[in-house]
Amino acid sequence: MIHLPISGGTRLKLRTSGISETLVRRIMLCVTALLLCACSKVVPLQTGLNDQDANEIALALKKDGIESDKQRSKEGVLLMVDERDLSRATEAMNAAGLPRRSKASLGEVFKKQGMISTPLEERVRYIHGLSEELGYTLQQFDRVISARVHVVLPERVAPGEPILPSSAAVFIKYQPPLDEDAFVPRVRRLVASSIPGLGGDDGRSKVSVVMTPSELTAPSIEWRTVGPFKVEEGAVNAVRLMLALLAAAIVFGIGVAALQIVKRNPKGAAWLDGLAGKIAEIRLRKEKKA
Repeated sequence: MIHLPISGGTRLKLRTSGISETLVRRIMLCVTALLLCACSKVVPLQTGLNDQDANEIALALKKDGIESDKQRSKEGVLLMVDERDLSRATEAMNAAGLPRRSKASLGEVFKKQGMISTPLEERVRYIHGLSEELGYTLQQFDRVISARVHVVLPERVAPGEPILPSSAAVFIKYQPPLDEDAFVPRVRRLVASSIPGLGGDDGRSKVSVVMTPSELTAPSIEWRTVGPFKVEEGAVNAVRLMLALLAAAIVFGIGVAALQIVKRNPKGAAWLDGLAGKIAEIRLRKEKKA
Protein backbone atom coordinates (compact mmCIF):
# COMPACT_ATOMS: atom_id res chain seq x y z
CA MET A 1 0.00 0.00 0.00
CA ILE A 2 1.46 3.39 -1.03
CA HIS A 3 0.09 6.66 0.35
CA LEU A 4 0.40 9.75 -1.88
CA PRO A 5 -0.22 13.11 -0.14
CA ILE A 6 -2.75 15.36 -1.90
CA SER A 7 -3.60 18.99 -1.14
CA GLY A 8 -5.73 19.66 1.92
CA GLY A 9 -4.21 16.81 3.93
CA THR A 10 -5.94 14.15 1.83
CA ARG A 11 -3.98 11.02 0.96
CA LEU A 12 -4.41 8.87 -2.12
CA LYS A 13 -3.99 5.14 -1.46
CA LEU A 14 -2.49 2.95 -4.18
CA ARG A 15 -2.96 -0.78 -3.49
CA THR A 16 0.03 -2.70 -4.83
CA SER A 17 1.77 -5.93 -4.05
CA GLY A 18 5.15 -7.58 -4.53
CA ILE A 19 7.29 -6.24 -7.32
CA SER A 20 4.78 -3.59 -8.38
CA GLU A 21 5.03 -1.74 -5.06
CA THR A 22 8.83 -1.66 -5.20
CA LEU A 23 8.75 -0.56 -8.82
CA VAL A 24 6.24 2.22 -8.19
CA ARG A 25 8.37 3.50 -5.32
CA ARG A 26 11.44 3.59 -7.55
CA ILE A 27 9.52 5.44 -10.26
CA MET A 28 8.33 7.98 -7.72
CA LEU A 29 11.91 8.48 -6.52
CA CYS A 30 13.10 9.06 -10.10
CA VAL A 31 10.35 11.59 -10.80
CA THR A 32 11.09 13.39 -7.52
CA ALA A 33 14.80 13.56 -8.37
CA LEU A 34 14.00 15.03 -11.79
CA LEU A 35 11.73 17.64 -10.24
CA LEU A 36 14.39 18.59 -7.70
CA CYS A 37 16.97 18.96 -10.49
CA ALA A 38 14.57 21.13 -12.48
CA CYS A 39 13.88 23.40 -9.50
CA SER A 40 16.90 25.53 -8.58
CA LYS A 41 17.54 28.65 -6.59
CA VAL A 42 17.03 32.05 -8.24
CA VAL A 43 19.50 34.80 -7.29
CA PRO A 44 19.76 38.52 -8.21
CA LEU A 45 22.12 39.44 -11.03
CA GLN A 46 21.66 43.24 -11.06
CA THR A 47 19.69 45.63 -8.88
CA GLY A 48 18.60 49.25 -9.24
CA LEU A 49 18.31 49.12 -13.04
CA ASN A 50 16.07 51.20 -15.25
CA ASP A 51 13.80 49.55 -17.80
CA GLN A 52 16.11 50.15 -20.76
CA ASP A 53 19.20 48.68 -19.07
CA ALA A 54 17.20 45.71 -17.78
CA ASN A 55 15.79 44.99 -21.24
CA GLU A 56 19.24 45.22 -22.86
CA ILE A 57 20.73 42.79 -20.31
CA ALA A 58 17.79 40.40 -20.65
CA LEU A 59 18.18 40.42 -24.45
CA ALA A 60 21.93 39.77 -24.23
CA LEU A 61 21.36 36.87 -21.85
CA LYS A 62 18.60 35.48 -24.05
CA LYS A 63 21.02 35.24 -26.98
CA ASP A 64 23.27 33.02 -24.84
CA GLY A 65 20.40 30.81 -23.73
CA ILE A 66 20.13 32.27 -20.22
CA GLU A 67 16.66 32.95 -18.91
CA SER A 68 16.12 35.98 -16.64
CA ASP A 69 13.24 37.45 -14.68
CA LYS A 70 12.49 41.15 -14.15
CA GLN A 71 11.09 42.23 -10.81
CA ARG A 72 10.17 45.66 -9.48
CA SER A 73 11.66 47.04 -6.28
CA LYS A 74 11.94 50.40 -4.54
CA GLU A 75 15.49 50.86 -5.90
CA GLY A 76 14.47 50.08 -9.50
CA VAL A 77 14.30 46.96 -11.65
CA LEU A 78 15.74 43.75 -10.20
CA LEU A 79 17.07 41.15 -12.64
CA MET A 80 17.02 37.55 -11.40
CA VAL A 81 18.72 34.49 -12.92
CA ASP A 82 19.16 30.85 -12.06
CA GLU A 83 21.98 30.35 -9.55
CA ARG A 84 23.65 27.85 -11.90
CA ASP A 85 23.73 30.50 -14.67
CA LEU A 86 25.13 33.30 -12.50
CA SER A 87 28.75 33.04 -13.64
CA ARG A 88 27.83 32.68 -17.33
CA ALA A 89 25.38 35.56 -17.07
CA THR A 90 28.06 37.78 -15.54
CA GLU A 91 30.50 36.90 -18.33
CA ALA A 92 27.90 37.56 -21.02
CA MET A 93 26.94 40.87 -19.41
CA ASN A 94 30.57 42.06 -19.14
CA ALA A 95 31.31 41.02 -22.73
CA ALA A 96 28.40 43.16 -23.93
CA GLY A 97 29.45 46.12 -21.77
CA LEU A 98 26.25 46.03 -19.75
CA PRO A 99 24.85 47.77 -17.86
CA ARG A 100 26.00 50.86 -19.68
CA ARG A 101 27.58 53.64 -17.66
CA SER A 102 24.90 56.20 -16.89
CA LYS A 103 25.44 59.40 -18.87
CA ALA A 104 24.04 62.77 -17.95
CA SER A 105 22.14 64.67 -20.60
CA LEU A 106 22.60 68.39 -21.19
CA GLY A 107 19.36 69.06 -19.32
CA GLU A 108 20.61 67.19 -16.27
CA VAL A 109 24.04 68.81 -16.36
CA PHE A 110 22.60 72.32 -16.63
CA LYS A 111 20.03 71.75 -13.92
CA LYS A 112 19.85 74.89 -11.81
CA GLN A 113 21.60 74.36 -8.47
CA GLY A 114 21.88 77.88 -7.10
CA MET A 115 20.93 81.50 -7.72
CA ILE A 116 24.01 82.45 -9.75
CA SER A 117 26.55 80.33 -11.66
CA THR A 118 30.06 81.54 -12.47
CA PRO A 119 31.28 81.51 -16.08
CA LEU A 120 33.73 78.73 -15.17
CA GLU A 121 30.94 76.56 -13.79
CA GLU A 122 28.84 77.16 -16.89
CA ARG A 123 31.79 76.27 -19.15
CA VAL A 124 32.65 73.09 -17.24
CA ARG A 125 29.05 71.93 -17.24
CA TYR A 126 28.71 72.63 -20.95
CA ILE A 127 31.86 70.65 -21.84
CA HIS A 128 30.81 67.78 -19.59
CA GLY A 129 27.30 67.67 -21.00
CA LEU A 130 28.59 67.81 -24.59
CA SER A 131 31.03 64.96 -23.92
CA GLU A 132 28.35 62.81 -22.30
CA GLU A 133 25.89 63.46 -25.11
CA LEU A 134 28.42 62.52 -27.80
CA GLY A 135 29.45 59.39 -25.91
CA TYR A 136 25.82 58.30 -25.64
CA THR A 137 25.30 58.91 -29.37
CA LEU A 138 28.36 56.83 -30.31
CA GLN A 139 27.07 53.95 -28.22
CA GLN A 140 24.07 53.69 -30.53
CA PHE A 141 26.30 52.24 -33.27
CA ASP A 142 26.13 48.46 -33.59
CA ARG A 143 28.90 46.50 -31.82
CA VAL A 144 30.04 49.52 -29.76
CA ILE A 145 30.38 48.47 -26.11
CA SER A 146 31.42 51.80 -24.59
CA ALA A 147 32.45 55.24 -25.86
CA ARG A 148 34.12 58.23 -24.19
CA VAL A 149 34.62 61.67 -25.75
CA HIS A 150 36.96 64.31 -24.33
CA VAL A 151 36.18 67.76 -25.72
CA VAL A 152 38.51 70.78 -25.77
CA LEU A 153 36.84 74.09 -26.63
CA PRO A 154 38.63 77.29 -27.74
CA GLU A 155 40.36 78.89 -24.76
CA ARG A 156 42.94 81.63 -24.20
CA VAL A 157 45.55 80.37 -21.73
CA ALA A 158 46.93 83.84 -20.87
CA PRO A 159 46.34 87.43 -22.05
CA GLY A 160 48.12 88.04 -25.35
CA GLU A 161 48.51 84.34 -26.06
CA PRO A 162 46.82 82.80 -29.11
CA ILE A 163 43.54 81.02 -28.55
CA LEU A 164 43.85 77.23 -28.44
CA PRO A 165 41.65 75.68 -31.15
CA SER A 166 38.94 73.15 -30.54
CA SER A 167 39.80 69.46 -30.56
CA ALA A 168 38.40 66.14 -29.40
CA ALA A 169 39.67 62.72 -28.39
CA VAL A 170 37.42 59.70 -28.78
CA PHE A 171 37.87 56.29 -27.19
CA ILE A 172 35.70 53.42 -28.39
CA LYS A 173 35.66 49.85 -27.15
CA TYR A 174 33.90 47.53 -29.55
CA GLN A 175 32.98 43.90 -30.03
CA PRO A 176 34.68 42.31 -33.06
CA PRO A 177 34.19 42.03 -35.94
CA LEU A 178 34.07 45.72 -36.92
CA ASP A 179 35.55 47.42 -39.99
CA GLU A 180 37.63 50.21 -38.41
CA ASP A 181 38.58 51.75 -41.79
CA ALA A 182 34.92 52.39 -42.56
CA PHE A 183 33.86 53.18 -38.99
CA VAL A 184 36.50 55.76 -37.92
CA PRO A 185 35.66 58.36 -40.64
CA ARG A 186 32.01 58.26 -39.61
CA VAL A 187 32.97 58.86 -35.98
CA ARG A 188 35.23 61.81 -36.93
CA ARG A 189 32.51 63.36 -39.07
CA LEU A 190 29.89 62.99 -36.34
CA VAL A 191 32.07 64.41 -33.55
CA ALA A 192 33.48 67.25 -35.66
CA SER A 193 29.98 68.32 -36.70
CA SER A 194 28.87 68.45 -33.04
CA ILE A 195 31.69 70.61 -31.63
CA PRO A 196 32.02 74.34 -32.41
CA GLY A 197 35.08 75.17 -34.49
CA LEU A 198 35.64 71.70 -35.95
CA GLY A 199 33.66 71.99 -39.17
CA GLY A 200 35.25 70.98 -42.48
CA ASP A 201 38.13 68.68 -43.31
CA ASP A 202 40.58 70.66 -41.16
CA GLY A 203 38.32 70.24 -38.13
CA ARG A 204 37.92 66.51 -38.66
CA SER A 205 41.70 66.14 -38.64
CA LYS A 206 41.69 67.47 -35.06
CA VAL A 207 39.48 64.62 -33.86
CA SER A 208 41.61 61.67 -32.76
CA VAL A 209 39.90 58.29 -32.52
CA VAL A 210 41.26 55.31 -30.61
CA MET A 211 39.57 51.97 -31.29
CA THR A 212 40.18 48.91 -29.14
CA PRO A 213 38.54 45.49 -29.48
CA SER A 214 37.12 43.81 -26.40
CA GLU A 215 38.96 40.71 -25.25
CA LEU A 216 35.89 39.53 -23.34
CA THR A 217 33.70 37.21 -25.33
CA ALA A 218 30.33 35.86 -24.35
CA PRO A 219 30.33 32.10 -23.74
CA SER A 220 29.42 30.33 -26.97
CA ILE A 221 26.91 27.62 -26.11
CA GLU A 222 24.59 25.85 -28.52
CA TRP A 223 21.21 24.89 -27.10
CA ARG A 224 18.91 22.08 -28.20
CA THR A 225 15.33 21.30 -27.26
CA VAL A 226 14.75 17.77 -26.03
CA GLY A 227 11.09 17.24 -25.23
CA PRO A 228 10.05 19.88 -22.70
CA PHE A 229 13.67 20.62 -21.73
CA LYS A 230 16.22 23.06 -23.14
CA VAL A 231 19.72 21.62 -22.71
CA GLU A 232 23.27 22.24 -23.90
CA GLU A 233 24.45 20.51 -27.06
CA GLY A 234 26.82 18.22 -25.19
CA ALA A 235 24.13 16.95 -22.82
CA VAL A 236 21.53 16.03 -25.46
CA ASN A 237 22.34 12.31 -25.60
CA ALA A 238 22.44 11.96 -21.81
CA VAL A 239 19.06 13.68 -21.43
CA ARG A 240 17.53 11.54 -24.20
CA LEU A 241 18.80 8.37 -22.53
CA MET A 242 17.46 9.48 -19.16
CA LEU A 243 14.03 10.28 -20.62
CA ALA A 244 13.96 6.95 -22.49
CA LEU A 245 14.81 4.99 -19.34
CA LEU A 246 12.20 6.93 -17.36
CA ALA A 247 9.55 6.29 -20.02
CA ALA A 248 10.44 2.59 -20.13
CA ALA A 249 10.24 2.36 -16.32
CA ILE A 250 6.84 4.06 -16.30
CA VAL A 251 5.49 1.79 -19.06
CA PHE A 252 6.85 -1.28 -17.30
CA GLY A 253 5.35 -0.16 -14.01
CA ILE A 254 1.96 0.44 -15.59
CA GLY A 255 2.11 -3.00 -17.22
CA VAL A 256 2.97 -4.73 -13.95
CA ALA A 257 0.25 -2.84 -12.10
CA ALA A 258 -2.30 -3.75 -14.80
CA LEU A 259 -1.20 -7.40 -14.59
CA GLN A 260 -1.76 -7.41 -10.82
CA ILE A 261 -5.26 -5.97 -11.29
CA VAL A 262 -6.12 -8.60 -13.90
CA LYS A 263 -4.90 -11.37 -11.60
CA ARG A 264 -7.27 -10.28 -8.85
CA ASN A 265 -10.24 -10.57 -11.19
CA PRO A 266 -11.49 -14.21 -11.52
CA LYS A 267 -12.21 -13.87 -15.22
CA GLY A 268 -8.89 -12.16 -15.78
CA ALA A 269 -7.05 -14.84 -13.83
CA ALA A 270 -8.77 -17.54 -15.89
CA TRP A 271 -7.84 -15.77 -19.12
CA LEU A 272 -4.20 -15.51 -17.99
CA ASP A 273 -4.14 -19.19 -17.08
CA GLY A 274 -5.52 -20.08 -20.52
CA LEU A 275 -2.96 -17.84 -22.20
CA ALA A 276 -0.16 -19.43 -20.17
CA GLY A 277 -1.42 -22.87 -21.19
CA LYS A 278 -1.41 -21.97 -24.89
CA ILE A 279 2.12 -20.60 -24.63
CA ALA A 280 3.23 -23.83 -22.92
CA GLU A 281 1.64 -25.92 -25.70
CA ILE A 282 3.41 -23.88 -28.39
CA ARG A 283 6.76 -24.41 -26.63
CA LEU A 284 6.17 -28.17 -26.37
CA ARG A 285 5.37 -28.40 -30.09
CA LYS A 286 8.55 -26.53 -30.97
CA GLU A 287 10.60 -28.82 -28.71
CA LYS A 288 9.11 -31.93 -30.31
CA LYS A 289 9.83 -30.64 -33.81
CA ALA A 290 13.40 -29.83 -32.76
